[in-house]
Amino acid sequence: MSSKNTDYQATLLAIKEASLPFLEMGKVADYIPELAKVNQHKFGIHVALLNGETFSIGDTQDHFSIQSIVKVFLMGLSMAEIGDDIFKRVGVEPSGDPFNSLVQLEYEKGIPRNPFINAGAIVLTDILLEKLADPKAALLSYIRKLSCDDAINFDEAVAESEKKCGFKNRAIVNLMKSFGNIRGNVEEVLDLYYHFCSVEMNCVQLANAFAVIANHGHSIDSSDTSYLSVNQYKRITAVMMTCGFYDESGEFAFKVGLPGKSGVGGGIAAIMPGEYSVVVWSPGLNDKGNSLAGLRALEMFTTLTKSSIF
Repeated sequence: MSSKNTDYQATLLAIKEASLPFLEMGKVADYIPELAKVNQHKFGIHVALLNGETFSIGDTQDHFSIQSIVKVFLMGLSMAEIGDDIFKRVGVEPSGDPFNSLVQLEYEKGIPRNPFINAGAIVLTDILLEKLADPKAALLSYIRKLSCDDAINFDEAVAESEKKCGFKNRAIVNLMKSFGNIRGNVEEVLDLYYHFCSVEMNCVQLANAFAVIANHGHSIDSSDTSYLSVNQYKRITAVMMTCGFYDESGEFAFKVGLPGKSGVGGGIAAIMPGEYSVVVWSPGLNDKGNSLAGLRALEMFTTLTKSSIF
């Protein structure tokens, strides 16, 4: 249920004030050198209602690396290409392990648990590399259309930084290659994957894109353009709910109660289907790789607005 008479701006102000102490506690993703440079005291939250109203507070115009949030877009674009056949190569179960773990991958013969861990997103990257003439351009075009903003682009410095230190991802892709679940050239798959993760957006752009998902795959402007089929919407939001926060997905469902996706750039995007999208950015992470202040902010947001899918 959701409150229809919420004072969103006052709610966001209260959330920002309550979140300030948590900005000191997290740790930026310093294992990626370029992300180590980000100011961890940044904080922004933006709400996009499906009726067109928007509410912001904090650093919502600052661009940041969306990292694993891009996996939602990868899933949508991959399903647009081959439909439910993606699930022949990647599962839909929560992993219960860190996002870059190799343990389950070995036991399960190169089939990743879900599309939102690194292994699963790398398989989707391999699918797009095989099916599209220019997958980089295709993904950017897809995200730009969803967000109604042609300025969105890759951050080449972040992509290069990830490439230099992506030893676990290299192990993951080679392990899956050994099981026959990667068909393309390993170096091309990795380069494409790092570029996908380096997409740079701000809270407003990201909330606009996720508002389309909240609107069951339809644009919220007068064109009512359909970007996701009923089946794609159903699959994507289900996996967001169960797998969107690595091995903290159950905790997010328990405390926040919205389908969403996080990234180690400190962003979290979530939706209340039929009502709104909300994006929070705070670069300091907890030990699971999720934004520490961001999680607290969204828990407070759904509590104060009395909104949850449950």
